[in-house]
Amino acid sequence: MMKLGLFGSLLLLLIGVGSSCGINSNLMFKTPKGVPERSDSIPLRPTTEYTISRDDKFSFTLYTNGGKRIVENMAGMNDAQGNPQIPEYIVRPNGTAELPIIGEIMVAGLTVQQCEDTLAKSFAVEYQEPYVQVKLTNQRVIVFPGNGSDAKVIPLQNNNTTLMEAIALAGGIADRGRADKIKLMRNLGTSRVVYVLDLSTIDGLKYADMIVQANDYIYVEPNEQVGREAVQSAAPIVSLLSSALIIFTVFSTIK
Repeated sequence: MMKLGLFGSLLLLLIGVGSSCGINSNLMFKTPKGVPERSDSIPLRPTTEYTISRDDKFSFTLYTNGGKRIVENMAGMNDAQGNPQIPEYIVRPNGTAELPIIGEIMVAGLTVQQCEDTLAKSFAVEYQEPYVQVKLTNQRVIVFPGNGSDAKVIPLQNNNTTLMEAIALAGGIADRGRADKIKLMRNLGTSRVVYVLDLSTIDGLKYADMIVQANDYIYVEPNEQVGREAVQSAAPIVSLLSSALIIFTVFSTIK
């Protein structure tokens, strides 16, 4: 009996140690205890325009002489259906992009409108009254809806995509997600600012229409599932030790 009691105590100890190692280990961006979270002064609209940066991708179309598009040279080739394929251009690490006819041009640090004006001036050497439209093609946000396996990269099709739209495009808040603790991480300069939003009540409706910006991270904090994960983590250990207990019991009865 003393041996069985000792074995049982060892069993419980191993279960506790083994299960505690993997419980909620997939949770990210935990706020350390005592560190305040920023839930005020949350900008509902962009305070500054997005500026083009390195590794951004963009496309442009050029019109001249009252709206005639330069299809062959500027808008790209036609596909099999005769529809224009507009090429993308990548901003190099030095902030420049290599464009047809005008060659290398600095675009990093410019807003979309400033980029359009800059390209128009450059093309004015070759074309009469050029009118340029620029579109950023790689703007996106990353949404974690409350379950890590369901994370999605959401392309921004327009500049007025709201927080609610981004979450909806990601499939909504997962069953495990906490609507009262949504962390929006925004790149401001050289660091990210973390805003904590509460969409669990009607008071959070003002945040639903918040305009998201390119490269935002939207992280819906998951509920901790200590009980279920403890059982899942301990299951292999319980199975192993149960087998050992059976063997121990069998051998202990042999005289």
